[in-house]
Amino acid sequence: MLNKQRKVPKELLKMRSLNARMVLSELDLWNYLNAEKGFAGELKFDEHTRKLQSNCIIINGLLLKINNKYFQIDTVLIFQKKIYLIDVKNYEGEYIYEHKKLKTKAGKEIDDPLLQLQRCESLFRQILQQYRLNFHIESYLVYINPEFTLYQAPLNDSVILPTKFNHFMKKLNTEFSYLNGAHEQLADLLMSLDLGNYPFTQFPTYTQTDLKKGIICFLCHKLSTFLKGDKIVCTNCGVEEHIDSAVLRSIKELILLFPEQKITTIAVFDWCGMVGSKKMIHRILMKNYTAVGRKRHTYYV
Repeated sequence: MLNKQRKVPKELLKMRSLNARMVLSELDLWNYLNAEKGFAGELKFDEHTRKLQSNCIIINGLLLKINNKYFQIDTVLIFQKKIYLIDVKNYEGEYIYEHKKLKTKAGKEIDDPLLQLQRCESLFRQILQQYRLNFHIESYLVYINPEFTLYQAPLNDSVILPTKFNHFMKKLNTEFSYLNGAHEQLADLLMSLDLGNYPFTQFPTYTQTDLKKGIICFLCHKLSTFLKGDKIVCTNCGVEEHIDSAVLRSIKELILLFPEQKITTIAVFDWCGMVGSKKMIHRILMKNYTAVGRKRHTYYV
């Protein structure tokens, strides 16, 4: 039973846009690409949980807070007497495990994800205690990418390497479980506590003048589209999208990057790289938004 769909994080949507419209620093680009890869891994894990036949509640993506401490959980699975906390990693290539850290073959160090997971479990347990809820909790670190190898891996049943993944999914699929209203109330509580987006994310400095204008492809996220009839076509991946849908996406993107920007026909026409005509933009705005003001002072909400 899926109670919460996974959404693209607001931070990732913003970085997708900035990556397409400006040149990111080496560090910003590295962070962005890692965020994309991490999200792709979470979606891949979702494909497997959707196939579960066991009776459980699936909550995808939670950002929680207790005692001024924030923590994220990729997937929560609620069974009759047990809650699984899953952290998904989409690392690729060869890594070496050392005490409290992972290292790539090139020597780049990464904090031990297992320690982060243990912290999440502790904070999650505190939330349950706060609401006087008693569930057995098991947390797992799942390495989803089949091209991942970890040398000197710790002998820990909480670490699911690619070779153990199918066995782990069989374990979940054979878990006996009977759910009742109390489990639904727990799921509702957790979703009500979800903060959605981490409030302290740092982004590159940008202005509208800095950013390239145009409509970004919804599939490959490249600024490589052109108008063909009533379709927006991507020269990079070939995907097509109706112009109305593409413009509405671009308006949401404009609001995401510049929340104080008034949405006007001219502002949207400029943001979309002067694709089509102002008349077309005006039609789309009138159809999907509410006009405020008159004539040249009109904006849309």
